[in-house]
Amino acid sequence: MYDRTTREQALTLVAQGRSLNSVSKQTGISRFAIRSWQTRIEPLSRTTECPRCERVPRPPEAATAYAYLLGLYLGDGCLSKQPRRRGFALRIACADAWPGLIVACREAVKAVRPTNSVCVIQREGCVMVTSYSHHWPCLFPQHGPGKKHERPIVLEAWQQQIVDTYPWEFLRGLIHSDGCRITNWTTRVVGGERKRYEYPRYFFTNMSADIIRFYTDTLDAVGVEWKPARQSRKTENISVARKSSVALMDRHIGPKY
Repeated sequence: MYDRTTREQALTLVAQGRSLNSVSKQTGISRFAIRSWQTRIEPLSRTTECPRCERVPRPPEAATAYAYLLGLYLGDGCLSKQPRRRGFALRIACADAWPGLIVACREAVKAVRPTNSVCVIQREGCVMVTSYSHHWPCLFPQHGPGKKHERPIVLEAWQQQIVDTYPWEFLRGLIHSDGCRITNWTTRVVGGERKRYEYPRYFFTNMSADIIRFYTDTLDAVGVEWKPARQSRKTENISVARKSSVALMDRHIGPKY
């Protein structure tokens, strides 16, 4: 890899009117490299490219994919420090039963960190969609010691702005991690005869009161009615059962696949 002084010297020669071919012959640097420096003098690398580490931090360019990935991370994701120079591992647990979810998760990870590879590690009944980067904690500052439900979880202002802009993608990530769409049933007596009725319903369960609040606040923002289905000291379960709200969720999220 060439240092910045070498890159600047090559660009100075080009600015003097020299052709890429002649500069390449003089310096021994490929024309492709010099041409790329004309667009971006700083090198792209897995260890340095991070929108949150720039002089003026900015949100990820793939904001839609990030909103979805944030929901997945808050539900079934974790970061872990790796030995040597591998940085951090982002791992999202995805059940084998939902191959479409696995594909969507991999695509979201790749969109958010295009310079890093994504692999799938098989576990019993699930896969761990995994990617290594030094900058995952920059993108998921909720990372910290201990379990998520045992410590405060707060979205930073730039994350909240993404959630506000792409609420359905964020909800989709939460549902795809810790939620589900099921068919409930009940019985009623009509004309002296007991009949069975079935109806769809969404559930979201998480042990973190903060993550539950992110979910319900976002439901409120998009006009979905909800209610607690079960509460205890360890878990909360949020239900969406009203017909119009289920139809709205179906339009934007739907069942896992």
